[in-house]
Amino acid sequence: MKARVRLFARLSELAGTREAEVEVGEGLTAGEVYRALCGRYPALSGLNGSIRYAVNGEYAEPGHPVGEGDEVALIPPVSGGSHAV
Repeated sequence: MKARVRLFARLSELAGTREAEVEVGEGLTAGEVYRALCGRYPALSGLNGSIRYAVNGEYAEPGHPVGEGDEVALIPPVSGGSHAV
């Protein structure tokens, strides 16, 4: 059973890919999907406190369950733009 993972912005740069597949088992969570990818792409390690998760297009907490065929998005913090003063 697999879930598709989409990596955005800096995360895709660090991993060298925009998408990956992860084996999902009973009780796997969005946070565990991230940790599994850290094993595959060590450059992603240490960013878990700032990553947002989405499962099937809906923002989710790290403890949200992930099942077969789900799409998990890992979204880093985004900055940019400025305010005119």
